[in-house]
Amino acid sequence: MQLVAIIVSLAVTAITIPVTVIAVRRMTAVVRAGGPAPGRTNDPAARTVNMLKETFVHTRMLQWTWVGILHWFAYAAFLVLSSAVAQGFVQLFDPEFVWPLIGHFFLYEWFSEFIGLLGALAIIPLAIYRQVKHPRKLGRQSRFFGSRQGQAYFVEFMVFLESIAILFIRGAEYNLLQAEGSKYASGFHFPIAQFFGNLYPTGEENIETLKTIIVTIAMIKVVSAMIWLLVISTNLTMGVAWHRFLAWPNIWFKRESDGGTALGGLKPILVNGQPLDLEKMEDLEEEDFEKLGVGKVEDFSWKGLLDFTTCTECGRCQSQCPAWNTEKPLSPKLLMMGLREHAYAKIPALSVPEDERTEEQQKEVERPLIGDEEMYGVIDPDVLWSCTNCGACVQQCPVDIEHVDHIDDMRRFQVLVESNFPAELNNIFKGLERKGNPWGMNPKNRLDWTKGLDFEVKQVGVDVESLDEVEWLFWVGCAGAFEDRAKKTTQAVAELLHTAGVEFAILGDGETCTGDPARRAGNEIVFMQLAMENSEVLKETKAKKVVSTCAHCFNSLKNEYAEFGVELEVVHHTQLLNRLVREGKLKPVAPKAGAAASAEPEKTITYHDPCFLGRHNQVYEAPRELLSVIPGAKFAEMPRNSERSFCCGAGGARMWMEENLGSRINVNRTQEAVATGADQIAVGCPFCRVMLSDGLTAQQAAGEAREEVEVLDVAQMLLAAVKRPEEPTAEDDAAVVEEAEKATAAAAATEAEPDAKDEADPASISATDDAAPAADAHEDPQGTDEPAEAPKDDPAPASAEADVEVAAQHNIDVDEKGDAAGTGGDAGEAPGNEEVEASTAGASDDEPTPDPEPEPGDAVDPEVESVPEGGEESPAEADTPAPAEDEPVDGDAREEEADAAGAVEASAVESGATSDEAGAPTPDPEPEPGDAVDPEVESVPEGGEESPAEADTPAPAEDEPVDGDAREEEADAAGVDDAATEPTAQASTPEESAAPSEVVAVEDAPNPDPESDDVAPLSDANPSGQGVTEAATELAKDDEEPKA
Repeated sequence: MQLVAIIVSLAVTAITIPVTVIAVRRMTAVVRAGGPAPGRTNDPAARTVNMLKETFVHTRMLQWTWVGILHWFAYAAFLVLSSAVAQGFVQLFDPEFVWPLIGHFFLYEWFSEFIGLLGALAIIPLAIYRQVKHPRKLGRQSRFFGSRQGQAYFVEFMVFLESIAILFIRGAEYNLLQAEGSKYASGFHFPIAQFFGNLYPTGEENIETLKTIIVTIAMIKVVSAMIWLLVISTNLTMGVAWHRFLAWPNIWFKRESDGGTALGGLKPILVNGQPLDLEKMEDLEEEDFEKLGVGKVEDFSWKGLLDFTTCTECGRCQSQCPAWNTEKPLSPKLLMMGLREHAYAKIPALSVPEDERTEEQQKEVERPLIGDEEMYGVIDPDVLWSCTNCGACVQQCPVDIEHVDHIDDMRRFQVLVESNFPAELNNIFKGLERKGNPWGMNPKNRLDWTKGLDFEVKQVGVDVESLDEVEWLFWVGCAGAFEDRAKKTTQAVAELLHTAGVEFAILGDGETCTGDPARRAGNEIVFMQLAMENSEVLKETKAKKVVSTCAHCFNSLKNEYAEFGVELEVVHHTQLLNRLVREGKLKPVAPKAGAAASAEPEKTITYHDPCFLGRHNQVYEAPRELLSVIPGAKFAEMPRNSERSFCCGAGGARMWMEENLGSRINVNRTQEAVATGADQIAVGCPFCRVMLSDGLTAQQAAGEAREEVEVLDVAQMLLAAVKRPEEPTAEDDAAVVEEAEKATAAAAATEAEPDAKDEADPASISATDDAAPAADAHEDPQGTDEPAEAPKDDPAPASAEADVEVAAQHNIDVDEKGDAAGTGGDAGEAPGNEEVEASTAGASDDEPTPDPEPEPGDAVDPEVESVPEGGEESPAEADTPAPAEDEPVDGDAREEEADAAGAVEASAVESGATSDEAGAPTPDPEPEPGDAVDPEVESVPEGGEESPAEADTPAPAEDEPVDGDAREEEADAAGVDDAATEPTAQASTPEESAAPSEVVAVEDAPNPDPESDDVAPLSDANPSGQGVTEAATELAKDDEEPKA
């Protein structure tokens, strides 16, 4: 028997080893076919330490605790099996063999037996878990959808077989040593295997039998190991098996040597192994331009090809992906698998002469990397453009695959070389190139947000020569300067910094977009132009410390501007504000207690982690600490939070793209926030605020969220707490009474004396027939009290056919059970996914609309505007009916607004002029030479002033309610300051309310920035893709100067 075992084992080994060597060489050749990947070998000591930590300690696997623990035992068993198989080779010849030096050292024996037992036991629940989560039951909700289930079961069975073989062979060794009378034949040296020894004969007469048993088990170990190697060597794309070897180098060569994930800043485009230099672009050869990004699989770096090869098909990335979880075609796992299949089919074929290639090889060589089914593309365009760059896939991957980098590299090629990208991106590219912001707004309006403040905000170059004179540069960002709701965050941060005595300044119109939307959309050239412009400004102004309210600006300035020679200390506003609270410079005030009528109710707050603040930059605690110190509020965490937070849907330039596939990401996240029972949803990024506000509006319109729920930035919540009046003391009450008595006495003494400032008796004022023509003209046929019905996104129920189609978009074939083609498993149909998600009416209801540019000769009709009684109204809120259920108002206020409606506005609604960009600042119209602009008639009623920033908004004035006291204080301050800046918006007393509205001619406004005739108009730059035709006449008021 021993001879047979030796012959069989050596024969199988002789076949397997050459096949494995050839397989490794083929795999190495594929990986080496990729382009250069600089910076992957720096700091080898740190890389080695991190690799050992991630592999032996399983730091990334343990993000899923119990699965990670079970996997650790299976992984450790695999390592022990390697030495056990090697020992098995020798035991074929000598059944009593033990390793020299180690011998019967008890710690080694204990470790071998415990790992063998726990490895075998761990495989069982892992296999059960795979069955419970099988796609035949869960469809695409299973993280194993598209994975090769048969391959996974094969690997698990082999690990189980090898693990249990250790215990069986050790049991035979125990009996053999007992028969020979060895001192090591005790339970101390065989703590577990001694029980397996009961399966075999004992005694001196059975020594040869026991040796034969040992040889037989050794043969089983060797042959099964060789079969395993033979199978995986003939299938180089079997990542579920190869990752046991490839995870080590893939982790060692990860992007960040300190062990950080491949998130934060994107790496620059490489041309001939060097970062792209705009100044040297003219010197590039024609073929070099084909290397701007990744257009063919061989254009990926060698690290990218190693990533594809290493993918374990575990599906953790897929389970966390916001696109996949909202029925979109993108699955990071299937993307990696599809690219791997293509790479291992195409790259070997490239080395074959064209006339010697098979038809299948030639077809794969000519196959486009990006293309739909008709083009026989590897990756469908919808897959590529569904990514939000949230980084959840990278954060979850246990073997450090860099999904986001690969996706954005493919986007770069599509934009820069193919000019093949979603049409909506044309608008932001134009806005960024012409105006320095994605909405195409006039840069002169970057300071408009300061008008509502009661203190002066210092501007570099105006109030201070350089940033050496202040401590911080406040980077406002495009959203913070132009988007209405984000302006409130900007004002709140500025007011808090002022209150804390922090010296800060802004760049004003010297600031331009950081370029993040362009870079994430693949337009690296525009990003570099903007970054170089900003870098020069930052150098000239001697910027050292920067605070930003936008997570995207924060990420770019912190992680991407170093390549342009700018070294900055960049903090998020929640970090700086938290520091100020800790230092006692900002003191939140507890709400009023006492009588139920005056006491403020306790509020529940939940917090949404912005992806570019959290996962990309690991800022999780500062916002939560701030929320925890706000008195009168309790914190409720969402189930998906911190590292596993769910995206709002705005990243990766998705903020400016329509969401036409599946259900809406922002609604999905909002539903989770509302389910916590929160009264306020806190955010730390203006993009998140827009998306969650839109999602909340949809939920409220559908009756699935309470009307009082609101979305606010953390800074606004802190400001409301800081400005809350303190509880009055007894001394304060006595002082108030004394002052009131003095005032009463003084009033009585002068009551009979008339004064020039006295107001007339309203009863003595006669009515005027022409008092309200403008108000009558404002009537809205739709009615301001009727909410706009939010359209529903009704994704079709999942089906086997739909799942197969989705997998095909990733270059993966799956059967009707959700398994990749060629796998085993039980038959069964995946049930339909019948979950229907509500959706918002527009992807970006509150985004600013860019400057429309009428063609030569176009005439702009006059507009008549009326502002109802009762204070300020933003022009953005005048033209579109507000959903009553989204922002309820009192009955009287509704009637006043309805009475004050304008007829011209009604015609604008009827003609489709209403903009879908809720809360958006409206940009300046830029008429071509020869345009005729008719005068606009503006009616301003009592007590009110219009804010040009909020012109076409369907939301009412109280868009973002805060605590009552803070609301009144802000309204009072805004009313005084804003009134001073707009002389045309005259406040009226009740006696003057009947007077005709003042007419303001549009000729009094400054001329908009001229544009040449050969420049395409920006009227299509509405992010939602909807027209703003007649309402464009409102845009001219953005640049109006106060008349002397």
